[in-house]
Parts: sequence; structure tokens; C-alpha cells
Amino acid sequence: MAFKTLLTVTGPDHGDDDLRLAAGLCEELNAHLSVLVLLIAAPPSGGEYAAVVSPAWLAEREAEMERLERRGSAVSKLLSESRVSADLSTDYPEQSWADEVIGRRARYADLTIVGPEMLASHLLKEKVIAGGLFSSGKPVLLAPRGARTTLKPKRVLVAWDASLEASRAVRESLDMLSGTDEVRVVMIDPVEDERHHGDEPGADVAAYLARHGVKVTVDRLPSADHSIAGVLRQHAVDTGAELMVMGAYGHSRLRERIFGGVTKSMIEDPGLPILMAR
Repeated sequence: MAFKTLLTVTGPDHGDDDLRLAAGLCEELNAHLSVLVLLIAAPPSGGEYAAVVSPAWLAEREAEMERLERRGSAVSKLLSESRVSADLSTDYPEQSWADEVIGRRARYADLTIVGPEMLASHLLKEKVIAGGLFSSGKPVLLAPRGARTTLKPKRVLVAWDASLEASRAVRESLDMLSGTDEVRVVMIDPVEDERHHGDEPGADVAAYLARHGVKVTVDRLPSADHSIAGVLRQHAVDTGAELMVMGAYGHSRLRERIFGGVTKSMIEDPGLPILMAR
């Protein structure tokens, strides 16, 4: 699908780099920019469900809301000086509800942009990515520092494992993929049976993409005792990929948190811009 509305989330402690990145992507696509300024509310000192609310906690919340208002005003001024169509909203949710709040906002965008500042923000980053992937039904784009981020790439790597999540990622990026010079569908240690990659791994997805006018090549790679994330990153470098498209959290978030996983590794160290969908 075409990306006509991009969402980015920013906080009071952030600069404007992520906003400028998102605005630049909107200019590239002639898309609308939606900005959510968000601050996670401080819990009561005795715990989130404390019966007694202290004056110090109330004062802290008032100070936080003033910070949120100042940041909202600064972002509004920046957007008014931008050449892109934009809207702005603010929110002050409790930590337990933050990802749902972000996800509800992301439902009205085609793609959530997670820029370098957000990727470095730890708690808020987790909420933005979780909200975007689990509460919106839309993809997210990780844009790490030092990488050139574009939504009109010439060379794209698709990480394909024949999962529902990978299929969703490909479907969400079809409009972009059809405009590239080369798409490499990459499979790591593909399993040749009907419940996994089929009798000829990669043939089905390559045919599907080709029908949409995508110039596609299939790469079947061995992991050779390396991590799947590491093999994907290295192949992206070797082939000059400007963007990776992949499904996210094929396993549960709890399992990935405990045992690790490709999604978790890519979020922690993207290496290049990555479009993720679930």
C-alpha cells in the first residue's frame, strides 16, 4: 500500500532530529505527518496503586504536564514552519497504558517512524514499538543513526521465513517494493516442506512479488553457526541494501524477551533502516 500518513512520537526530552527525519520522508512521498508528543506519567511514590497520594507526587505531575505543554508548543511552532501537511496531539498516559495510547494513534497512520532519538530512549522506545506493532495493525520503520533513510529505496532486502508476519510486512511494503531496482528475498536455512517454505523455497513469494512488477532475486543462505540477525545484517551490507523488510515477533514477546530472537536483536541494533510488521 502507499504511505499517505506517517506518524512519529516525540517526548519532552527529545530534540527535533526525529521530527525533521519524519518531515523529510513526508516530503519525499507527498504524505501527511502526524506527531504525537507523549510523556509517561510518574507513578505515585508508594506504587502505581497507592492509596495515599503525596503532595510531592502531585507537584511532580504538574511539573511534567507543564513540560509536556512546552514541548507541544515547540513542536507546533516547528510544524508551522515546515512545508508538509501536519497535525499534532499530546498525551500523558500511565506507563501501563502508554503502548495502547500510541497504538490507537498509529491506527490512523500508514507507518510509524521510530527515529534515532526514539531508538535511544529505552522505555519510550519500547512503548512506541509495542504500540505500533501490537495495537495498530500497521508497520513501523526503525531509522537508526548514521543510516540514510528513504521510503523510495533502490535496493531492498526482504527477510522471508514464510510466516504470517513476514507476509504482512511484504504486503504493507508492496507499493514501495514495486518502485525499486532490486529486491532480494533472503531465507536463512530454509526448510523444504509444505508447512514451511515449500518444495522450492522462495519460489512462491518470488512469483507473488513478480506479479506486482517487483524485480526479485531469491537468496538462500546458511546460518553456519551465526545468528540469523547477524547473517541478515551482513547480507544487507554485502548487497548494498538501503532497507530491510521483515516480520516482527513470530514468537511471543515473552519468549523473545527470555530467550532472545531476531526481532529483539534487530530492534537493539538495526544496522540499517528496517520496516517491520506483525
